[in-house]
Amino acid sequence: MRSPIADLGALNEEVVACRKCPRLVAHREATARDKRAMYAGETYWGRPVPGFGDPTARLLVLGLAPAAHGGNRTGRIFTGDRSGDWLYGALWKAGFANQPESRSRDDGLELHDAWVTAAVRCAPPDNKPKIAERDNCEPYLVREVALLSGLRVVVALGAYAWAAALRVLVPRPRPTPRFGHGAEATVGSVILLGCYHPSQQNTFTGKLTEPMIDAVFARARELVSG
Repeated sequence: MRSPIADLGALNEEVVACRKCPRLVAHREATARDKRAMYAGETYWGRPVPGFGDPTARLLVLGLAPAAHGGNRTGRIFTGDRSGDWLYGALWKAGFANQPESRSRDDGLELHDAWVTAAVRCAPPDNKPKIAERDNCEPYLVREVALLSGLRVVVALGAYAWAAALRVLVPRPRPTPRFGHGAEATVGSVILLGCYHPSQQNTFTGKLTEPMIDAVFARARELVSG
């Protein structure tokens, strides 16, 4: 019998090799070629970004897609940008990470009881995937969730991730739970938690503050430990 580590590793290799969406392939590769000036000396990842974390995780953190100069540059989800600073800082405070920063794939970050992934695995233009692109990626998330056999809590970062989680978790609740920061919904054996996405649009405006994101992950810790 294969282990969760092996199965998730095989899935991640399949994700990284994916070229299903021509528009996303073109955008991620163009971004990797025409680098932002501050990263001119770096070699961009420029491929789909796989999930990352503890294969025995009870917590899944779900985002929208990799950032063009974050995950698409570093090759690890929520790594190398300000959104990642907020996310991994909150995970560290809640005891899910061994350090509060995520700068590169070899920075020593380890997650404990948590797995981080995205609904769409390639950086999309204007951070807006098309429906067909979302649908091409969805089977990867379905398989990822199935392989996380101990899953108890999903934190959805933003309304897009909330909707993606409700499409893959079973059974689908009726009526459909509405997204909101701090929202909770029971979906089968899993508790779905809503959190505003730690994008600069939200953090710079104060829509999302550190105490707000910390409270969501403190609640996630309470639920997985209960």
